[in-house]
Parts: sequence; C-alpha cells; structure tokens
Amino acid sequence: MSEQDASEIPSISQMIGGGGGALAVRMNIVVTEAVPGRVVATMPVEGNTQPFGLLHGGASAVLAESLGSIAGSFHAGPDRMVVGVDLSCTHHRAVRTGLVTGVATPLHEGHTVATYHITITDEHGHLVCTARLTCLLRKFPRG
Repeated sequence: MSEQDASEIPSISQMIGGGGGALAVRMNIVVTEAVPGRVVATMPVEGNTQPFGLLHGGASAVLAESLGSIAGSFHAGPDRMVVGVDLSCTHHRAVRTGLVTGVATPLHEGHTVATYHITITDEHGHLVCTARLTCLLRKFPRG
C-alpha cells in the first residue's frame, strides 16, 4: 500500500474522535472510553427518535455497530479493516429523553472474525437494548 493510500485509512483515534463515522457524527455519538476489550459511547435520544417520540431502534443499531466496529479495529490492528457482517438487536425498553450509553465487549476475537456484545442503557441504568455484532477482519485492498 502506498503512503497516500495509507493516509486515507482512518486510524482508531480518528474513528473515536469522529464517533465512528459520518452517520455516528450526525447522530451525536460521543465515544467516552476506548481501550482494547471495552468501548463506551453516549448518544442523545433527542434527534434520534421514531414518529412516536421514542428512541428509534435503528439509532440503537447504529450505536451498537459503531461501538463494535471501533472495538474490532483495536483487535484488527492498523493493517486490517473491520466490516460488520451480522448485527442482531433486541430492544427491551422505550426511552423518550436523555442520553443512552452503549458498552461493547468482545465475545470472540479471532484472526478473521470478531464478535462483540453491546449493551445500551438509559440514564437510570435500565437496559434499553442488547446487540451482537459479528465483524469480518480483512486486509486493506491494494490501491
């Protein structure tokens, strides 16, 4: 890979600073902790609701996939990219206001596949959503 190609690859610090991508930035996801084995972020309910004023399930899915992808990037290292291939979310409780917090931890981290467990809670610690993200770890394509 040329130096120019390498400069176009987002680093973990860029992903964290940008909340995990353009969509996560639009949804105001803020990463508050990111270390190998644990990634934590918050997301406001306001602006991420469905027509009935509840946190949109798709917003929870974006938070979950963003956290799992960042966690996978720590495991993959700088020479490989992380691609989500399966996301499963179970929504347990409705939320209308405040912030939700997501926490991603590894279930399995192999050479080519990594799976993460993500919990999303409200400001009172009530479980809002649980998710599981499986990622494929691949070498970056040659430019």
